[in-house]
Amino acid sequence: MFAIFLRFSNAQERAGEILDAHKDWLQNGFSDGVFLAAGRIERGQGGAILANGCSREALDKRVALDPYVQEDVVAAEIIEFSPSLTDPRLAFLKENS
Repeated sequence: MFAIFLRFSNAQERAGEILDAHKDWLQNGFSDGVFLAAGRIERGQGGAILANGCSREALDKRVALDPYVQEDVVAAEIIEFSPSLTDPRLAFLKENS
């Protein structure tokens, strides 16, 4: 499982210009079954995504295709972790780690 942090860079003001392309990229991640959740972090800081069901290499490639990353609107940090405890509704995460 992965946590992806997309922190705004100095080009944050360009975010609105390519927001639709970024949303399309997010939707592709959900449609492909890789993204589990996405949303904003700390007001004005960027966003976060939970991802699962792919390799680190595949995720690195996917994140590199985010228009926000390509246009240097955000810097991406990917952290891999293996859940050892979960709420029963998220038990599938332990099975994939």
